[in-house]
Amino acid sequence: MSRLILASSSPRRIQLLREAKFDPEVVPPEVAELSCDYLTPSELARFNARLKAAAVTVAYPDAVVLGADTVVALGSEVFGKPRDLEDAVRMLSKLVGKTHEVITGIALIEANGGRMTLRAVASTVTFRSLSTTEIDAYLKMVNPLDKAGAYAAQESANVIIERISGSFTNVVGLPMELVRPLLRSAGVHPLPEPDERSSR
Repeated sequence: MSRLILASSSPRRIQLLREAKFDPEVVPPEVAELSCDYLTPSELARFNARLKAAAVTVAYPDAVVLGADTVVALGSEVFGKPRDLEDAVRMLSKLVGKTHEVITGIALIEANGGRMTLRAVASTVTFRSLSTTEIDAYLKMVNPLDKAGAYAAQESANVIIERISGSFTNVVGLPMELVRPLLRSAGVHPLPEPDERSSR
């Protein structure tokens, strides 16, 4: 079975892979993510996912390397991770009461086979209408600084999210409906379930 390296330090991506019974090695990429307004949100997410995966592949040429990048887009405006709490308030103030897109770019590099797969998955998220006081209260519940758009779909989601259309795991940070078959096609398989008979 191929060795899987996750080019990300995101605890949410690690958890999603482990919940799906994959056993990734975690190697955070030492790269500066691109932030620009001349790429579409989908192009930007795929570019940064490729940037992360490629940086790690250099050190692990025999492994399958998975990179991912998630952005939040409201129209043409892209929201990455907030710089600070003030920036988080700014982002959420723009998003509340509206529907935005969450786009995750995926890059899967198989250096031995000379193959790279680039994909992007989009989901739509509708926020509740919240007052400034309610936004402040929400930001006390979560750490917004490591999350695109300054919110978490898996933490106190009902406080801020009215509905999600599309992949929920994509909004969390890794669209598992896409990732599972991609990993299998690259020779990375889930860990086998323990044989219950052997424990009797």
